[in-house]
Amino acid sequence: VTVDVAGRVRRPGIVVLDAGSRVVDALKKAGGARGSVDLTTLNLARPLVDGEQILVGVEGAAAPPSPVATSGAGGGGGGGAPAALVDLNLADQAQLEGLPEIGPVTAAAIVRWRDEHGGFSAVTELLEVDGIGDATLATLTPLVTV
Repeated sequence: VTVDVAGRVRRPGIVVLDAGSRVVDALKKAGGARGSVDLTTLNLARPLVDGEQILVGVEGAAAPPSPVATSGAGGGGGGGAPAALVDLNLADQAQLEGLPEIGPVTAAAIVRWRDEHGGFSAVTELLEVDGIGDATLATLTPLVTV
């Protein structure tokens, strides 16, 4: 699993960990949090998703809560507190459109791809959806799960 650990950590950057690793493992590999960073906004027990970014101690950009807790939650909406992760395999059209850079056409393409391929097994599979490139994937990775 390769993730980008950014924000208030001792050694920000790309870390490579074993499959099944968790946020706490990525944080340790990045040298731990700097200073008196409040880690309560991070779910340290959440399993990592290949290609995601872990933001530590960044105002308004806390890591989303565990995907398990989001199965009945609403989509990623506007400002305020960080929204729950949007599950690409469960989200409806409206929830997908609530994500940045996703309009009606791209949301429909995500649903169509999911239906044709039996669901997503990794967030990086979004690159196979028409209208999603590397920049959009980078924006979506911390906001979605499978």
